Amino acid sequence: MYESILYEVSDGICRITLNRPQVYNALSSGLIREITEAIGQVATDPAIRVVVLTGAGDKAFCSGADLKDGMAGASEGGLSLGKSLREGYNPMILAIRNLPKPVIARVNGVAAGAGCSLALACDAIITANEAYFSQIFINIGLMPDAGATFFLPRLVGSLKAFELCSTGRRVYGPEALTLGLVNQSVPAEQLDAAVTELAGAYAAAPTKAIGLMKKVLNQSLYSTLEAMLEQEADNQEILGNSADAMEGIGSFVTKQKPNFRGK
Repeated sequence: MYESILYEVSDGICRITLNRPQVYNALSSGLIREITEAIGQVATDPAIRVVVLTGAGDKAFCSGADLKDGMAGASEGGLSLGKSLREGYNPMILAIRNLPKPVIARVNGVAAGAGCSLALACDAIITANEAYFSQIFINIGLMPDAGATFFLPRLVGSLKAFELCSTGRRVYGPEALTLGLVNQSVPAEQLDAAVTELAGAYAAAPTKAIGLMKKVLNQSLYSTLEAMLEQEADNQEILGNSADAMEGIGSFVTKQKPNFRGK
């Protein structure tokens, strides 16, 4: 079904693997389209409770845009990068942010340029200590895109965001953890165990609650307190009538472990 990604589902966990290791999983137009389509497929499958997004091989999560692929569409006057972003990258990032299920980035190697943006668009990031993040755009005379200018200052603050964007320097796992770029940084040999543990927890969690939580937290980034109080009330009303809420409240009262079904 897909040419540039691997799509696997098991025990409520969907694993989407960028599968272009020969070019460090660089983002071609085909790969971008397939990531977006795969996220859409996840959205319609009630059996899937969580997504793990990663890269094939042990060297790269995603090295950013495939510049050779991009140059194929170049004109004598330059590149139509705005069109590329609006038609390809932006729908991919929005699909991840709007998916009512958690997305975990398993960063196994370099996450550079738009590959770094792709990781930052996820809901949780677990990285190997040896992996690094880089806003490498400055090295080719461009600025960060694919949502990086939105996510980065909110994660690390405006001063540090400007530093990382204007220098393109590498931020390895341990520093990324200190800056608040990632949730966990672990030795490479512990990466799969850490991702499996978190994905398993989300696969057993009340998915509907997480989906609405994600939606409201997204809105909180550019909203007022009054608007957020109303959003909380509206969405809590929805959850109060969900099967998982009934299960959770009932289990709490009877002191039993809840069995959430994601509904």
